[in-house]
Amino acid sequence: MVEPIPDAPAATVETAGQRLLVVGDYHAGLEVALRREGVELRSAADERRERLLALVREHRPDRVVALGDVGNAIGTPSEAEREELAALFDAVTAIAPLVVVKGNHDGDIETVAAEVDGVTVTDGAGTRIGRVGFAHGHTWPAESVLAGETLCVAHEHPQVRLEDAVGGGRTERAWLRGGLNPAPFDAQSLAVEATELIVFPAFNDRVGGTWVNENDEFLTPFLPSALTAGEAYLFDGTRLGQYDRL
Repeated sequence: MVEPIPDAPAATVETAGQRLLVVGDYHAGLEVALRREGVELRSAADERRERLLALVREHRPDRVVALGDVGNAIGTPSEAEREELAALFDAVTAIAPLVVVKGNHDGDIETVAAEVDGVTVTDGAGTRIGRVGFAHGHTWPAESVLAGETLCVAHEHPQVRLEDAVGGGRTERAWLRGGLNPAPFDAQSLAVEATELIVFPAFNDRVGGTWVNENDEFLTPFLPSALTAGEAYLFDGTRLGQYDRL
């Protein structure tokens, strides 16, 4: 039902008779925020947009779903961020409608979306399409979102830190996939039917993340406890095994 696209931080999802293309944590306008912190990076807005558009053109989905943090501003987006978002929305919706599941960094994204036909913004509790629920992950999903078979979230920016035989290391973005433990949701009086949980990597390759194999503290309120027998996968499909045993 949910199939990661080889060598890409995106997945296709077949549900309710539709083919979806799903990504998380696009973070338009990231360079503006970094500049305010004294980090000068050339904007990668055009490259980000073209990477996503290449996937949309290749897979021709019925809808594109963005799992939150499409923007980067927690409050009002800067003019540069608004321009990047508007260009992204125009380009994507020229091919397929776009559903934005609002994340904690999406500020006033509705004001940008309202100017583009074909963009729908849901609140942070998420949405469900057929048997697949979609939420950003910074807050608890709605009960209706948990009523499918699979829950897809982002927010965490999962990464794995790998070492070679001589002590050299590298960090790579990764997928997390496993069973869904209902206990954390039960504690919030949320009924759960979903049995699978998938944590998407960040689409934006410039954002940091959680080193899941070296960190017991996650950003998402229901992680890691909601993920049972969670395994990590690299973009090329390499199965690393249980992330907490790497």
